[in-house]
Amino acid sequence: MIAKNTICLWYESDALEAATFYAETFPDSAVNAVNHAPADYPSGKEGDVLTVEFTVMGIPCLGLNGGDAFKHSEAFSFQVATDDQAETDRLWDAIVGNGGQESACGWCRDKWGISWQITPRVLTEVYTGTDRAAAKRVFKAMMTMRKIDVAAIEAARRG
Repeated sequence: MIAKNTICLWYESDALEAATFYAETFPDSAVNAVNHAPADYPSGKEGDVLTVEFTVMGIPCLGLNGGDAFKHSEAFSFQVATDDQAETDRLWDAIVGNGGQESACGWCRDKWGISWQITPRVLTEVYTGTDRAAAKRVFKAMMTMRKIDVAAIEAARRG
């Protein structure tokens, strides 16, 4: 059954590689279908992989191999809430270690240009909480980080 709302992600030619990586890296993720072009198209030939239906942490997505006309930007990102430093490290290291790039404040980009926010739950809990002094300390600490350091966030929370 086709989902009512699906995120369509544009890839140059490697949607299947990206979808497979996501399925192997994130829980509740899978490659659901690979669809081949029924005829030649501007960036491919009949029989090439045209679209890939996949899920990322339960979110339905469609990878479209559309050529090099469009590039991803940080205007779209997946935000992943992690439970601890081990999960944060595993996901961050998988993305960055597979040809991705680090950015600031828990953001990184995979080798296909998709942005990810690998965000420990404790970070969000504190900066959205009622203790505004702790929120400010945690926010300032986060602003100095690339990958989020849970121990440093907890230390900032305590003051």
